[in-house]
Amino acid sequence: MRGMMLGMLAETHIHSGAGRSEGFVDLPVAREAVTSYPVIAGSSLKGALRDAARERGMDESIFGDQDRAGDVLVSDARLLLLPVRSLTGSYRWVTCPHILERLSRDMRLCGISDGFGNMSVEKGKACCTDDLNQIFLEEREFQRSNGIDGALIDALKKMVPHKQTASRLERQLVIISDDDFGWFASYGLPVIARNKLDDNKKSKNLWYEEALAPDTLMYAMVFERKDGALGKVQSMFETKPYLQLGGNETVGMGWFAVKILEQGEGR
Repeated sequence: MRGMMLGMLAETHIHSGAGRSEGFVDLPVAREAVTSYPVIAGSSLKGALRDAARERGMDESIFGDQDRAGDVLVSDARLLLLPVRSLTGSYRWVTCPHILERLSRDMRLCGISDGFGNMSVEKGKACCTDDLNQIFLEEREFQRSNGIDGALIDALKKMVPHKQTASRLERQLVIISDDDFGWFASYGLPVIARNKLDDNKKSKNLWYEEALAPDTLMYAMVFERKDGALGKVQSMFETKPYLQLGGNETVGMGWFAVKILEQGEGR
């Protein structure tokens, strides 16, 4: 079964709901049940792709309807790089060995060469290309460990839609342990206060929403069930490589820049 990957870079805040309300956050993002990583359900992504095809006057039937499953299979959109505030730079793109291992498996499943090997990072340590002894992420301090393999940086660059943005990866990428990353994935997302006003411009309803920050990098896999279906998906993004999904579309949220990665290499 032929497959390809969608590299998805958040251009705005992203609120993919259906998470369970906890604490003062009324509308958290959806999360994977086991890892608690933020996720966008495949059904939501498939629906957004169908809407995009309709808006662009293209064949939306490949994504199915109530009577048929469609000609493509669409996975969940998985987290790859999380932007985190840092005292040692404007922000850092943070990931962990588990996410990179999963990316490697998914790339091979889609027939895309990854070129990088497995790695491990001790808790409290951080791998980066800086010569700094300490890295500060939010209020937490990490001791610099090893550098980062150039093959890994090249593989991640293939996932980023904009060349200028991808060029920042080498100096902004930080890899921390799975446990440390889990903390940032659980507690490090922006929380946005939203308000509904009455006719007198007074607060009628104040609520708090969790969101993924701009520059969050995610990816999804698409497989074809019928020959030629992947080509139709690719053509959707040739003139407009963007996709909007999630909540709050009317206030400008939910925009991703999209890059197609096919078998062999990304384009």
